[in-house]
Amino acid sequence: MWLRRAFFRWLLPAAFVLPLWLLVGWGVFQAGGWAFVWVLFIAIPSVLVGQLLLTLLTRSRPSVRAERAVSWWDVLGFTSWHALTIAVGFFIDGAFGWLLTGAILAAIGLFWLQLWQLWNEARGSGARIRETITWSRVESAAPPTTAHDVIVIRERDERE
Repeated sequence: MWLRRAFFRWLLPAAFVLPLWLLVGWGVFQAGGWAFVWVLFIAIPSVLVGQLLLTLLTRSRPSVRAERAVSWWDVLGFTSWHALTIAVGFFIDGAFGWLLTGAILAAIGLFWLQLWQLWNEARGSGARIRETITWSRVESAAPPTTAHDVIVIRERDERE
């Protein structure tokens, strides 16, 4: 459970750390001028927006909100996409194209995985949503048999 909760907390910072890594990787591994243009105008915005979108889809599921932990499918998907994105940041000459293709395919697959999980939790009678509301409700300190006083205040019209 601790790993799933760690991934839950990692999703938002990853939207900023992964694009920063691509920029740092370009500088450290001296990828060249065209790679800088690619990193600046394509890679950084797409990883930032993609990670934010995937984080939004993941955190919008009732089970994730209730447990404050992602599913094991999420752990697998985000691990593969993040690992490939980090590998792309090394700008390895012979493997760059393959790693980039793998990272793009992993992001697309993760997007569809998130939609599938969200659909499965949201369809039907909404029992999962009601379960989430039940879990998050705060119980009152008074015993259930205690009668509560009700005070009704009626507004009076000023013209009367």
